[in-house]
Amino acid sequence: MTIVSGSVYERIYAVVRRIPRGRVASYGQVARLAGLPGRARQVGYAMHALPAGTRVPWHRVVNAEGQISRRRVPGAELTQRMLLEREGVRFDPGKRIPLAKFGWKGTIMARA
Repeated sequence: MTIVSGSVYERIYAVVRRIPRGRVASYGQVARLAGLPGRARQVGYAMHALPAGTRVPWHRVVNAEGQISRRRVPGAELTQRMLLEREGVRFDPGKRIPLAKFGWKGTIMARA
């Protein structure tokens, strides 16, 4: 797999791999935990760059409001919701995930 931003993307993917089943994290939270504060958008780019069939649980990353962010690929939002619901994550009537219940409380990764 060719990764444009190399080690930065790998740090992002390492954080996303740590998000437990049935939990979610925001793009900004993933950025902070990867040692990239203020770079939530770069997390989005990294998620977009994942190849089909990846083992990185990209579906566990949502926006700061607990919503699934819109995608360019038709149906991607529905796929993400179905994957989350399969893990037990629930949505409120406003299509938001209650982060107090399903948000992951991760810790900052040690830098090598």
